[in-house]
Amino acid sequence: MRKAEIQRDTKETQVRVAVDLDGHGDARLASGIPFLDHMLDQLARHGGLDLEVTAKGDLDIDAHHTVEDIGITLGMAMAKALGDKKGIRRYGHAYVPLDEALSRAVIDFSGRPGLEWHVDYRRARVGEFDVDLTHEFFQGFVNHAQATVHIDNLRGDNAHHQCETVFKAFARALRMAVEPDPRAAGIIPSTKGSL
Repeated sequence: MRKAEIQRDTKETQVRVAVDLDGHGDARLASGIPFLDHMLDQLARHGGLDLEVTAKGDLDIDAHHTVEDIGITLGMAMAKALGDKKGIRRYGHAYVPLDEALSRAVIDFSGRPGLEWHVDYRRARVGEFDVDLTHEFFQGFVNHAQATVHIDNLRGDNAHHQCETVFKAFARALRMAVEPDPRAAGIIPSTKGSL
């Protein structure tokens, strides 16, 4: 059962994330940030995982804490659901286009957090959403999922398209990395014997 649920409460946010790595792409999302919910829906659907996110944050200030803390809590849930990582592929990669935009994501559930982020958005906001916060989301995720992630937006003129390709590419890479490897069932995918 590769499932996990995490409740994370701070003075700034209350976030609950539930994830089922062997789901069907179903999402129940209530972050209070409509564009983020749209991106998380892409993550669930293209990642092939069931995802529930509920959050209450200090949105009267801005969305920063809420977006970052959802990334943190999702990373914690992912780490818990993966456990010792026996039998997973560990690595995943994907390219995803959307019209003129193209992004690449590469992930390694290495046990070492690291984010290489190369996304130059063409504008600062999509509607009311500050696209710089996507970096905070992914930084929170990698720190708590203990994963190395490289994200590159290779081209794009529309910030919505750029952001959506980032999330879809990440979702596809994630799906590949957490997929059970039938040739390595019960084996930790590392010559060290642990991740």
